Amino acid sequence: GSDDIIAGNVSKHTVLPGGYCGQPRKGHLIFDACFESGNLGRVDHITEFEYDLFIRPDTCNPRFRVWFNFTVENVKESQ
Repeated sequence: GSDDIIAGNVSKHTVLPGGYCGQPRKGHLIFDACFESGNLGRVDHITEFEYDLFIRPDTCNPRFRVWFNFTVENVKESQ
């Protein structure tokens, strides 16, 4: 699939709704996996409450994705 070509981790990646222009607001999530053992390769915005997350394959065995490690910031209350 398309997630097989993910090479690196997201690094302080702000996910904005499609068509949105301007500065990020509270609730525009910021994903980060640029640290040791981070493995989030891509994030797609679906709705305010739904995101598709693409986890990179394990380093020692690319056939598996058995864990995930990343952070999320800029969440608004009840999101």
